[in-house]
Amino acid sequence: MIAADYLKHIAAWSRELNERETEVARAGIVEKSYRADEFIFMRGDRFDYWTGIVTGLARMGIVSRGGKATSFTGLTAGAWFGEGTVLKNEPRRYDVVALRDTRLAMMDRGTFMWLFENSVGFNRFLVGQLNERLGQFIALLEYGRTLDATARLARGLASLFNPILYPDLTRHLEITQEEIGALSGISRQNANQCLKKLEQEGLLRLEYGGVTILDLERLRHYGE
Repeated sequence: MIAADYLKHIAAWSRELNERETEVARAGIVEKSYRADEFIFMRGDRFDYWTGIVTGLARMGIVSRGGKATSFTGLTAGAWFGEGTVLKNEPRRYDVVALRDTRLAMMDRGTFMWLFENSVGFNRFLVGQLNERLGQFIALLEYGRTLDATARLARGLASLFNPILYPDLTRHLEITQEEIGALSGISRQNANQCLKKLEQEGLLRLEYGGVTILDLERLRHYGE
């Protein structure tokens, strides 16, 4: 069983639980590691866990029958995902792939449903989580239809700093340009050009193995 302090460290939602709820959550979580480029699960899989990123980076998306890959969002440390599928008790409707070596915390469905039925704090978190995720995917649809590559990358990068979905992030993110390209649905070369443009405009600073956001609001509204 994971320690209570460790649970609070990896899961912001657990900080609102009472002692009994915390004990139930601790007992229902296991951890598992995935290698870079390994599928955590594929569309159509029965994966009956609510899942959090402990360390690493993953990409949520789909691959069409014609082989075209579409990225929905990135999942960084502190992100928890899949609550809709667990609530509906259905197969996954998207793929999640580890972009680098990634460690997950996985809560079994029985524990998730117990918290859903008994914890006010847990439900308060879920409402906020689902609301933010809905807004994120509506915005994704807008980006794909109305914005050029630089704006899509800027908005996608800004989405990784959502304080509800990624509560413990600082303005610095350890991520490579190749990973940013994968999350934005563009090549590494195009991502490099877009990032340099954003850096020249003072929105971010490129660093070895990562990026620091200098103007998050402008990044969120880039291209308007």
